[in-house]
Amino acid sequence: MSLRNIPPTRRRFFYAPWHVIVLLTALLALSSCALNTPTVNNAQTPTTSSSSTSQSDSPYKPSAQAAQAIDECTSSASAGGCYSPEQIQTFYDLNPLYKKGFTGKGETIVILDSFGSPTIKQDLHTFDQTFGLPDPPSFTVDYPLGQVQIDPSNSDQAGWEGETTLDVEWAHAIAPGANIVLLVSPVSETEGVQGFPQFAQLSTYAIDHKLGQVFSMSFGATEPTLVGDACNQHLGTGEDLRKTYDQTVFQRAENEHITLFASSGDDGATDVTCNYQQQDTYHFATVGWPASDPLVTAVGGTKITLKDSAGQYGSERAWNDDIGSSGGGVSQFYATPDWQKNLPNQGMLNGKRGLPDVAWGAAVNFAFYHSYPGSGSGWDAIGGTSASSPQWAGLIAIADQMAGKPLGLLNPAIYHLAGKGFHDITSGDNSFDGVTGYQAGPGWDLATGWGTPDAAVLVPLLITAVQQTAG
Repeated sequence: MSLRNIPPTRRRFFYAPWHVIVLLTALLALSSCALNTPTVNNAQTPTTSSSSTSQSDSPYKPSAQAAQAIDECTSSASAGGCYSPEQIQTFYDLNPLYKKGFTGKGETIVILDSFGSPTIKQDLHTFDQTFGLPDPPSFTVDYPLGQVQIDPSNSDQAGWEGETTLDVEWAHAIAPGANIVLLVSPVSETEGVQGFPQFAQLSTYAIDHKLGQVFSMSFGATEPTLVGDACNQHLGTGEDLRKTYDQTVFQRAENEHITLFASSGDDGATDVTCNYQQQDTYHFATVGWPASDPLVTAVGGTKITLKDSAGQYGSERAWNDDIGSSGGGVSQFYATPDWQKNLPNQGMLNGKRGLPDVAWGAAVNFAFYHSYPGSGSGWDAIGGTSASSPQWAGLIAIADQMAGKPLGLLNPAIYHLAGKGFHDITSGDNSFDGVTGYQAGPGWDLATGWGTPDAAVLVPLLITAVQQTAG
């Protein structure tokens, strides 16, 4: 779920740093969870736990403790209960790839977060043992800018603990064979420029040291908070920040064939203001950055419905509930990229970059484990587009392994495919907090992008499309 009840930064549970804190809060409230089987098409209230009835063809098999973990998680989950890794692997058709040996082996996912979690290594091990996943071949936690001793009573830091755990556990759940590098900042990213200079330094550090080829960024700032010195007058302007990022991080990443993912946000067609502690949102449509940058693949969110307890694909709709909604809309900063100029929605784009590009499940239904007391230890449910970005990173680690080389910037190839290999999401919208949003519909839309992956179909198509669109 998210950290929804965790004040300081927004609805962090969803799209990490921005909403990670809010989500985290939610996690706290949920920490007494109970985890029944997620909703299936013909049953609103499952009566058995998923791990006891699953006939998933995933090569990874839950332990005897999985049923209890799911039961503990469910009380903090959205309607339908908590999802296990095996159910999500089945839902998005990853099992055929695993069975051919494509697990992300030899690849490395780089995750960036503030503060980190003192217990992340043991928590990931518990998560893996419970759901029958192997430990990652390598898991490195690095603090190049210094380490902060986390205060359990600090809701901001506790929120980031939950965000960190979500990012690591679910990136690994999708790419069990990939290495993970977690780079931790000692400064919280909130809104405006705050925290981004440090994230830029960490990103540059990762590129300089060739730490990995897939980056997940579950954080962001609402674009209006980066206009002038809206939020952080003493830290510099948003214009300077964006210029620095484009030149020293995003363009370098493109040149180095690094794939960048960012969560699109958890407030639907709007997003939070500088007064994020009160969860205030703008009263007009807007989007978040860095997801809005054309050199980044923006990941929106869906609400998924399983066909059966094994996790077979049922249906999806744009994520939108009382907790959050899929971020999406039109950037005020960036012109329409070439790869979006053939979309039929040009009038809606009005010459600007639209997002998200893709989507993944985001409702608060993902089981995760954390033992740090500040955010409520144990099994909880988490979600938001903060869950969507690291899982896409896991999928592309698998694609890089299959391709035998890093795919790099994906956006031209994704739009070249024009929906091939994707589940097209055609229902729901991302109206939120009184701001009218965008309807999901056939093809690409401003709520769910091209949709969610049918992994076994999409990955080989994407590899070919990257080759065809390479500049």
